[in-house]
Formats: sequence, C-alpha cells, structure tokens
Amino acid sequence: MKTRIQGFDLARAYAIFGMFIVNFNMVMGSYTDTSTAGKLLALFSGNSSTVFVMLAGLGVALMSGRAAGYDITARLKLRSVILKRAAFLFVLGLLLSLWWPADILHFYAVYMLLAIVMLFMPRRYYIWVAVLSVVCFHALLPLLPFEKGWHFETLVYQDFWTITGFLRNLFYNGWNAVLPWFAYFATGMYLGRLNWTERRTLLQVGITGLCLFLSINLAETLVSHYSGNADLLFFMQADYLPPFLPFILSTTGFGLMLIAASVALSRRFTGLPFLEALAGTGRMTLTHYVAHLTLGMLLLAWITGRSYIDAHSYPSLLSPWVILAFSTVYFVLSCWFSKVWGRRFGNGPLELLMRRLSGA
Repeated sequence: MKTRIQGFDLARAYAIFGMFIVNFNMVMGSYTDTSTAGKLLALFSGNSSTVFVMLAGLGVALMSGRAAGYDITARLKLRSVILKRAAFLFVLGLLLSLWWPADILHFYAVYMLLAIVMLFMPRRYYIWVAVLSVVCFHALLPLLPFEKGWHFETLVYQDFWTITGFLRNLFYNGWNAVLPWFAYFATGMYLGRLNWTERRTLLQVGITGLCLFLSINLAETLVSHYSGNADLLFFMQADYLPPFLPFILSTTGFGLMLIAASVALSRRFTGLPFLEALAGTGRMTLTHYVAHLTLGMLLLAWITGRSYIDAHSYPSLLSPWVILAFSTVYFVLSCWFSKVWGRRFGNGPLELLMRRLSGA
C-alpha cells in the first residue's frame, strides 16, 4: 500500500495560495505595482504556477509507483486512467477558458498525454526531455515572434479560438505552453521517481534548488548593475511571458527548494493540526483552482463593488494590501472547506468526479 507523502500536499497548498494572490491581483490589482506591497505580491508571480506544474508531474510519476513492477496489462490500465483524466482536464480547461483566458488545465491535459508516452522510461530520460523542451522553445524564438497573437497591453490572445492560434498558444506562446513548460512537468516526474524516505534526497534536491535559484538571481543582479545591454537585461529579467532560460532555471530552483522544505517540515512536525489542514487543502487543488477563478473572483468583485468583466476600466485599481488580505481570508476559508468536506469524502468535488470518470 502506498503511503502518501504529506510534504507534497503542503507544497500544493503553497502553490494554490500563490495562485490566489497572482490571479486576484491580475484581475483587480496591478501586476506592475512597484510599491513594497506590490513587490511582495510579485514574489508569487511565476513561482506558484511552476510549482503547480512540477507537482502535477510528480503526481503522475507517483501513480505508477515502481515502474519495474508493472506488467503489460497494468501499464495499459494506468495509461488508460491518465488518458481519461487528461481528457477530463482538457474539456474542463476549455470551458473555463471562456471565463478565464489564462486557464492552465488544458495545458495540463497535453502534459499528461506526453507523460503517457514516457511514463515507464528510466528517470534519467525525464531530465533530457526537460532540457529538450527548453532548447526547442529558444530555437523557435528567432523563427516565430513570441508576441504573435498577443495584445500584451490587455493580455488578450486575439486568435485563441482559431485552429492556428489555438495550436500556437498551446505549444509555443500561451500562458503555460508545452514549450517550454513541459520541462517543469518532466522535472516533477523525475522527482516522483526519487526515494523520498532518504534524508539524502531532501538535501540533494534542496541544495540543487538553492544553487540554481541563487546563481540566477546573482547573475541577474550583476547584469542589471554592470551591463548596459538592453537585450541581455530583458533576457535575464523577463517574467513569465516570455519564459526565457533564466526564468525557467530560477523558478525550477525555487520549486526544488520548496518541495524539499515542505517534505522536511511535514516530517519534523508530523500530526500538527495546522499542517494537516494545509495538506488537506493541497489534496483539493483542482477544486480550489476552479473555485477561486469563479466563486472567488465573483466574491471579490461583489465585495469591492466592481465588475469582473471590465475590472481594469475603473479609475483606480485595488491596493496590493487589499488583494493580499482577501487572498489570505479566501485561503483560510478554503482550508476550512477542505477540512469539513474531507472528513466525509476524502477528495475534493472535482477530484472525485475526475476519479469516477477515469475509473480510478
């Protein structure tokens, strides 16, 4: 019987809290705010989504347990389950895109389809696939302008609902496009193949993440202070769109640190009610992701007397402190819901639906 590692759920709880902050701020606040509070919110930009994707890859790898122990029938069954879950997320994501254009779920679906092909490969290949994803993305940049399809002033992808635009968005320049974002998923799959019962694993993952994170941020600092090359500075400081190599390495490093620290924390304070509540929320991230983009957005709009549809048409945007306060309260309510719901059903509403439809 598999033992669930609580630390992974703690990391998921962080990721969903970060997404609350980033998404509420994107709609009702300003992601370019340079005040102290604005910079505080900016710390969650990029890091939350990347951790989310890494943990998704980790979760898929954990589904297969020890790959060598699966016969042909078991492998086909597992691939069928993942395929059905991918179909569920793809449909759900497209429906959500009608309301929230920056949806991540339909990207997840494609990541999972690719994962089916490489699920039982030796784990070293996961890193090679991650590297290949990043290399292919950067090789495409001179050939296809990254801004094609985008109206960056309003963050609207103008031809998303055309075949050409949809495929371009999905594989190249969308919010979480397969290139290069599958690199995070493949890295997560690699992490899922590690032996997390060993203290050495925590140290290796945590130290690797720390070195990546610090080296990239040091390089960015040096470039900003001593280089007058505008293109190099843009390459080093680009955040999310486009996801250049420094962004990928820095956020991967942060993700490695967070996951290792979360596992270590859960082991050090096993059974602590506070951590149990956070872990319960982490087990329902699909439900909370969809809920905060629908119910959460509507609640924030109602409280502040604004409209979700044209939130940025108001003379003033919400203060970063208001965004942070609302996100925190909403997260606490989400934890309470997770605890109450989890006592009876275990998994979240959407997680239960997905499991039922996928047969697992």
